[in-house]
Amino acid sequence: MTATELPTAGEGGGSPASTAVSTPVLPPVTRRIADELAVAEGRVSAAVELLDGGATVPFVARYRKEATGGLDDAQLRTLEERLTYLRELEERRAAVLESVRAQDKLDAELEARILGAETKSRLEDVYLPYKPKRRTKAAIAREAGLEPLADMLVTDPTHIPRTAAGSYVDPDKGVPDRDAALEGARAILVERWAEDADLVGELREQMWRRGRLTATYRDGRGGEGDTAAAKFSDYGAFDEKFTRLPSHRILAVLRGETEEVLALTLDPLAADDDETAINDVYLARIANAVGVADRGRPADRWLGEAVRWAWRTRILSRLIVDLRVRLREVAEEGAVLVFAGNLRDLLLAAPAGARPTMGLDPGLRTGVKVAVIDGTGKVVATDTIHPHVPRRQWEASRTRIGELAREHGVELVAIGNGTASRETHALVRDLIAREPELGLTAAVVSEAGASVYSASEQASAELPELDVSLRGAVSIARRLQDPLAELVKIDPKSIGVGQYQHDIAGTALSRSLDAVVEDCVNAVGVDVNTASAPLLRRVSGISAGLATTIVGYRDEHGPFASRTALREVPRLGAKAFEQSAGFLRIPGAADPLDRSAVHPESYPVVHRIVEATGDDVDALVGNSAVLASLNADDFTDERFGRPTVIDIIAELDKPGRDPRPEFTTAEFAEGVEQITDLTPGMVLEGQVTNVAAFGAFVDVGVHQDGLVHISAMSKDFVSDPRAVVGPGDVVRVRVLDVDVERKRISLTLRLDEEDTAAGPEGGARPAEGGRGGGRGGRGRGGRGRGPRPQGAAEQAPAAVATEAPAEAPTETGTEAPAETGERQGGGQGRGSRGGRGRGRPGEGQGSGQGERGGQRGQGQRGQGPRGEGQGRGGGRGGRPQDGGERQGGGRGQDKRGQDKRGGQGGGQGGRPQGNRDRRPAPTNDAMAEALRRAGYKS
Repeated sequence: MTATELPTAGEGGGSPASTAVSTPVLPPVTRRIADELAVAEGRVSAAVELLDGGATVPFVARYRKEATGGLDDAQLRTLEERLTYLRELEERRAAVLESVRAQDKLDAELEARILGAETKSRLEDVYLPYKPKRRTKAAIAREAGLEPLADMLVTDPTHIPRTAAGSYVDPDKGVPDRDAALEGARAILVERWAEDADLVGELREQMWRRGRLTATYRDGRGGEGDTAAAKFSDYGAFDEKFTRLPSHRILAVLRGETEEVLALTLDPLAADDDETAINDVYLARIANAVGVADRGRPADRWLGEAVRWAWRTRILSRLIVDLRVRLREVAEEGAVLVFAGNLRDLLLAAPAGARPTMGLDPGLRTGVKVAVIDGTGKVVATDTIHPHVPRRQWEASRTRIGELAREHGVELVAIGNGTASRETHALVRDLIAREPELGLTAAVVSEAGASVYSASEQASAELPELDVSLRGAVSIARRLQDPLAELVKIDPKSIGVGQYQHDIAGTALSRSLDAVVEDCVNAVGVDVNTASAPLLRRVSGISAGLATTIVGYRDEHGPFASRTALREVPRLGAKAFEQSAGFLRIPGAADPLDRSAVHPESYPVVHRIVEATGDDVDALVGNSAVLASLNADDFTDERFGRPTVIDIIAELDKPGRDPRPEFTTAEFAEGVEQITDLTPGMVLEGQVTNVAAFGAFVDVGVHQDGLVHISAMSKDFVSDPRAVVGPGDVVRVRVLDVDVERKRISLTLRLDEEDTAAGPEGGARPAEGGRGGGRGGRGRGGRGRGPRPQGAAEQAPAAVATEAPAEAPTETGTEAPAETGERQGGGQGRGSRGGRGRGRPGEGQGSGQGERGGQRGQGQRGQGPRGEGQGRGGGRGGRPQDGGERQGGGRGQDKRGQDKRGGQGGGQGGRPQGNRDRRPAPTNDAMAEALRRAGYKS
């Protein structure tokens, strides 16, 4: 079809979409949620009733399993979100019905369409033609009496447009001539078609499936010296289908647009479409839906132009706006999930426990702030030392922290990971080496959000005598003792484990993060006699005001001796006690049940178990043999069913068990303190600081986190990095590449490979050779390419670094493709150094091995004095069963066998879809366990 053609009689001319049959009314909210969760409606109804009655998600998930059929906290959170959304939808639906009814335009068909709208966007599409709006050209044309002309031409195209328009010329009504009449008629049709909910909805989905997002540098941006644009260098010529855009890339290009570096275009056409595809894909669909077809009738050409005008002036612009909104929603939803998952991992990080701890908040000019706390978190000493430039009081500083450690029995030293962290860590290591009898253990702790806490009202109330600068050291020390108890004092958005969190709408993010904090606090439980007000207010059923009241009552009357004593707290009524009691612990209580997660309402069940076994509660607690012999069904009644009894028995076996892992620390390599100290091939221990959709960031002790790209986590496909690692995990990594200028460090968890690819410029360098002769020559490998499979993913550009390390700044490498059955050759990468030279002196053998994408290359033996030789570069191509063609890399020479690298080949290509079910090869036991938890098959 050409640029001016419309469907012929055989291609279109059907009835307009607006006259479609009515839509059936939707089922009740509870049934819709039940269908989405794939559970019985009764379980959803019970959960909704409990939530509406004031119950919290943690309480319902743990103590009301009989009512909900065992819905877990994740299902209940989804239910809660959907319930809120659907109730808002119903409120809006009622308002729309009332508005249309007031206009006296509500007929049975329209009412059915309104009642059948499943989403807010669909409801707004249906309502749009009836939504009060300013006077448009179409409205003015209707007032001038031109709607009959528009209807005549679209329903009976045998009329000659200019002839028919003559009857509607009326200067008094603002229609001075035939052209004005036809223009008004066109405006009426354009508005009618652009507000057709079914048509626009179909076109929107078509554009979503087919279209793409492109990004280019704005005029004058991206040149040499444009440091702001350098952050977006991977997006200067970006082109990706909407359906393949991961959340971090969407947010990256949107930020680039906001900072006026990038210009974005939402293109309705696929990359391989020509311009005539607009006619075939979109204009033909509009024409068919509104009953326009080119059959040679007098009005057909005029109607065709009206269709094109509607597309250009109204429909396309609306679709672009709608899809921009959808892209942001998709991106924010993904980013919220990443942030929430990371926050959960951080809050549930291993606590060091109630041990005397020294917190060091590193600094240079202002010195290192020192705070010592006892096992309960109480501050017992503070100081400021100046071991670094400009004062360089190293000996005095080491002596001072040694004195404080000895005086207060310090066992742990927590060092903030900010400026001068490595230098301060070196000071502590020096102390440990000189005075091993102190028995100190040092750990580097994230200080993200510590400054926010230091200046907060909460910090002022807790530490009124301390200077703001010293409060940060206290927070760092407490974070090591109990990360959960300390981090709840800080706004979750300030903790810094998100992915472009500052670009996300605040309401959705805050709601999600608050839910995570609440779930984590209640999963662990809270010691009511030591908990701060910020921690208590996260407990089920306890508000911020009530938390403050509990702390005040505790300070006035002393520690609570039992859970029953909590009933004496003013404003802590029956409902609050019911919701909170099971999550509050009394470690020193006489009744062991008060030290457990058994809810007071369930104590009668325990008493029945005690009677049946003949033991008292103290003897029963921890007695695995007796508890394992019990039959839960013997202790059920009309109130407490089998799920509750099973939970009670499990809790009696291990009362108050903490779901958090054992405490471990990362040992940073000595002598590796700056990014310039890193070289490819180094194997280091580090700690995961953040996880994004494209990989994990690891602190290896050089003030700049390195990235383990998702493709460098395992030999096999990994769809979610969090299935392998989480914030706080201690891992061993190998350095792949270091870009000092851009402050980018590429790492891999795949320690057993010499040719791990980490993206477009991946590649590692094994140990240097040279025995018996010079190294092999430098070889420059060509791009290794297999055939590009249908639907395979392109190489992924990098994300944007603007808020390192908290913001998941950069992405390096390729993501596993969404749809591929063959291995695709990647881009050019950096190869390995030549292997060891072997043989007689004067003969050096070098091997150059590149990255995946071409054939593995072997350097030829050098001939002549001093190891003069040459190495062939090359990558390793796809295996034959993957369909990749093998191709060797290029060839290079290095006279005199100097210290040159070996051949260089292609980058890593896409992985076959079939790899999903193969078990990844872990690099250590922790990774192996993580992968097993993630569901990979053995």
